[in-house]
Amino acid sequence: MSIFDGKRLTLDTFKMTDEIVYKMRMGWYSDVYFNNTVRVLTKLSAEGYCFGNKDNDLKDIVDVKQVTNGDLEVEMQFFTRRKPFSIVVGVDEAIAILKEATGYYDVDGRFINTYDSLQVEAVMDGTKVEYDGDPLHVKPILKIRGKYKDFGHLETALLGVLSVPTRIATNVYNVMVAAKGKQILFFPARFDHYKMQGVDGYAYWIAIQRYNLDFETSALASVSTHAQGDWWGGKGGGTISHSTIACFLGNTSEAMLQFSRIMPIETPRIALVDFHNNCVLESQQVIQAMWLEYWSYYKEGDYETANQYKLYGVRPDTSGNMVDASITSDPGVNALGVTPQLVRNIRIGMDNFWLVLFEGLPIEDRELAEPILKKYCEDVKIIVTGGFNADKIKSFEAAGVPVDIYGVGSSLLENSSSNGTNNDFTADIVRVKVGGSYWPLSKTGRGASDFSELETVI
Repeated sequence: MSIFDGKRLTLDTFKMTDEIVYKMRMGWYSDVYFNNTVRVLTKLSAEGYCFGNKDNDLKDIVDVKQVTNGDLEVEMQFFTRRKPFSIVVGVDEAIAILKEATGYYDVDGRFINTYDSLQVEAVMDGTKVEYDGDPLHVKPILKIRGKYKDFGHLETALLGVLSVPTRIATNVYNVMVAAKGKQILFFPARFDHYKMQGVDGYAYWIAIQRYNLDFETSALASVSTHAQGDWWGGKGGGTISHSTIACFLGNTSEAMLQFSRIMPIETPRIALVDFHNNCVLESQQVIQAMWLEYWSYYKEGDYETANQYKLYGVRPDTSGNMVDASITSDPGVNALGVTPQLVRNIRIGMDNFWLVLFEGLPIEDRELAEPILKKYCEDVKIIVTGGFNADKIKSFEAAGVPVDIYGVGSSLLENSSSNGTNNDFTADIVRVKVGGSYWPLSKTGRGASDFSELETVI
């Protein structure tokens, strides 16, 4: 599955149980004032209420005397105003909600689904929507035409399923731009409710695909839980945690050796190296233990087993209130956590460590081992985690810090209008149907807009 292949996510993706659908139809997930509106309109419809000659905003345009407000057909547009753009996600789920819950319960308690009476236009998930700051220049990503009383109880849910994943996808995209396409590990599972992992991971995946499309790259998606990959067919990945090291009594090297012996070869061997707040030393200790095991099998020609001990990378995750032991000059506040200097220290410490290991090799092994050992150390990647966001990544990249992969967590979920990451969606009625035609009608400052990427859904 890829964006813009013309295929939308199926209803099954969203796991909308019968109970959820029932509650959606009943307005359980709606702001009550929307339900109040639907209740009033439904009653007016049953009474055959007509608007008559009362004052109105269309009085100079069209005769509204015979308008039956309870059955008024409207055009509602959904949009976001994040500057300068948003990567829109959640459209397919919004359509699924409309399909399942548009309609009303009759006097006998039967739900009458009226989705087929709607006209719906929507963009595809992954569409990039620009906004210049003018509220009259918004680009709608979803248009609904039909009786408001049939879908008004869904407005809250529709806005929610658009807002959250669009915010995450846009944040991920911005991080990808800051990282210049380097792999971004998706690590915010612990910062959100577990029920959100599916949609969070899908938003991340969509952002990666959008970035690849825009920049003609092939960046990979990597999530930390299986649930985060559920909607797009991905699987969670990971290596060791601080808990792993604690279970090995603080011996990171032994933890990595046993991990490498037991775990399948497709699981990358990445060592967490900040347990003792000495990332350079711990990286070297792990390299030494893993290299010795690797070399013992390699020189015997057992390359398959040797590769189990090929160290893929090291991950410093130094706490934001700690200064790593390798930073010995007057550190100051800028030395806290994972810093450019710490990453450089690790890189230098690993690249030069082959000379130390070389001296420990038997004389008869040195000629064969020298280029292999040097490459073994230089190939170890550095994966940084701990407090990274687009701004911090941008500063690392600008300074040429030798990071290979970034792991990013809570900042991908952030929503703050003060720093420009507000992705709250808004929905407005912008036209009403009178006399067989739709006429402009909206609150001051809003109005009907169009967007070339809207596609007819129904």
